[in-house]
Amino acid sequence: MTNDRSGEFGTIYLPALQRIRTLWLNLEPVVAETGYDDPVTPTELRIELADGLGDADSARFDIQWSTLDNYSFHYVDSADVNWRFDRHPNTHSPDRHFHPPPDARTVDDEPSCIRVEEVSLVTRAVHKTWRVAYESEDRNRLNSISNPP
Repeated sequence: MTNDRSGEFGTIYLPALQRIRTLWLNLEPVVAETGYDDPVTPTELRIELADGLGDADSARFDIQWSTLDNYSFHYVDSADVNWRFDRHPNTHSPDRHFHPPPDARTVDDEPSCIRVEEVSLVTRAVHKTWRVAYESEDRNRLNSISNPP
């Protein structure tokens, strides 16, 4: 996962990752598999999707959530498209920001359409933005929804 953070992100909060996992399993029919990067001390939840945006045959979300309620929902797919919704201290943009496709470059980030802060609401918001882009086959809609979910 790309690290463009400055300041403290906070310790990874496993109960939040567990909640995010449960929500994705309940919300999204194309979830193929879920898991953690490390079974003993996880720092990241991985959600594998059986389909992706546009021409992508599969995709994955790499997700972090901290005790300080900072987060990163990073999408990468089989067509090598990347984007992510983040909330963390940094020197280049608002704490809540979006790194647009196709490569989620730090220099191209923009304010996030996601204004909610609670873990379940942020998860639902990210899912909604992904689902809208997926159904419309238009990744330009990812950060265009008005205050999801």
